[in-house]
Amino acid sequence: MKAWILNKSAAVESRPLVLADCPIPQPADDEVLVKIHACGICRTDLHVVEGDLSSKKLPVIPGHQVVGVIEAVSSRVDQFQIGDRVGIAWLNRTCGTCDFCRGGKENLCDRAMFTGWSVNGGYAAYAVAPATFTYRLPGGFSDIQAAPLLCAGIIGYRCLRLTGINDWSGAKLGLYGFGAAGHVCIQVARTRGAEVFVCTRDRERHQALASELGAAWVGDADAEPPVSLDASIIFAPAGDLIPPALKAIKKGGTLVLGGIHMSPIPSFDYSLIYGERIIRSFANNTRRDGEEFLVEAARIPIVTHTQIFKFNEANEALIALKTDAIRGAGVLDIALPSSST
Repeated sequence: MKAWILNKSAAVESRPLVLADCPIPQPADDEVLVKIHACGICRTDLHVVEGDLSSKKLPVIPGHQVVGVIEAVSSRVDQFQIGDRVGIAWLNRTCGTCDFCRGGKENLCDRAMFTGWSVNGGYAAYAVAPATFTYRLPGGFSDIQAAPLLCAGIIGYRCLRLTGINDWSGAKLGLYGFGAAGHVCIQVARTRGAEVFVCTRDRERHQALASELGAAWVGDADAEPPVSLDASIIFAPAGDLIPPALKAIKKGGTLVLGGIHMSPIPSFDYSLIYGERIIRSFANNTRRDGEEFLVEAARIPIVTHTQIFKFNEANEALIALKTDAIRGAGVLDIALPSSST
């Protein structure tokens, strides 16, 4: 099969992914083999490729927002059949026995495996994944539209949960950064009844899209919203946004850091956190997050705004992501002739 391989971490401008011929992976006895139709492009892919996240496996095939159909099922798999449309997300496998796994916090498992980082991912024609960590996708979403739901959507959903807000009617939520996760998160929050205030640096793409999706107010990344906020989520990997975000939150409010990597956090006065304001990080997701989000996404229904890249444009897609040139979410269209798979 054809696959994009990362042999060594490097700046995406150097085009470090190499297109290669690889054997089609063979599923273990608890896994399924998926023929990939589309794979979303995530900022975490960028962190893996550039080495912001230390390498867990090299060479590795990046990508963890995988949509495709099941090509083969193994002996211990009984919940899927050949031809089922499924998704593979970031959390690939956990130990299932540690305190975190047994306590409903499998996202914190120390032995967890991650798609496109510690196991091969979706920038390829085929991938394997444990059946119990594979999602059945709702109808109503095309393959391209469904791909961003599998990380950007699930991240936003879990971050909304971590705000601690239970009654969303009239709640005032801030979003810092407005890429793939932000443009899905705003749809969930507004459907629940929240007013959403968006701070993001790109006016041409991100601020315009936020306005189109019903933001109550849109400003620059470090701008001060016109009202005090009940909670905020920072999706941008920029630690210097934490002080202005804290300043905009009411007493008792929560600031959720919604990324796996962030630049250094500057020091700030204690007064910004005084008043029982909370800063909490987001770490991966549980399968429950994914399952619940996909149900809510179908009910709303979420409309993902996507920019499609051809399979041979993987490096260019990552460059576009790094330079904030993607409006909404980027998706690789894994449309390969049969002779190439």
